[in-house]
Amino acid sequence: QVQLVESGGGLARPEGTLTLSCEASRSGLVVGTMGWYRQYSGNRRWPVATITSGGSPEYWDSVRGRFTITRDNKKNTIYLLMNRLKSEDTGVYVCHAKGRTPGGSAWTDYWGPGTQVTVSS
Repeated sequence: QVQLVESGGGLARPEGTLTLSCEASRSGLVVGTMGWYRQYSGNRRWPVATITSGGSPEYWDSVRGRFTITRDNKKNTIYLLMNRLKSEDTGVYVCHAKGRTPGGSAWTDYWGPGTQVTVSS
């Protein structure tokens, strides 16, 4: 079982900064693309930022230029630096990772429990 341990959510003011982190805690697992998603009603999720194991990031248009996703492969951890926060960034952010066993071919999706980000003055 892979556990995604999230931290860093909370309350920030508009134009403020928050940093989210997520660690995929299982040794020996091959971790592929990781990322952060926004969760909406009906358990719908939309990718905010993702990063491959090689370090290539992709961003949702509404956060590009304000958010930066980085990755530490030795720690199987990703970080989301959220700058110039807006009220519309408020929501639940869920960590995602694709993982497989060494030598295996099938990737499994893993999700964290979610962390609340609230942007308000």
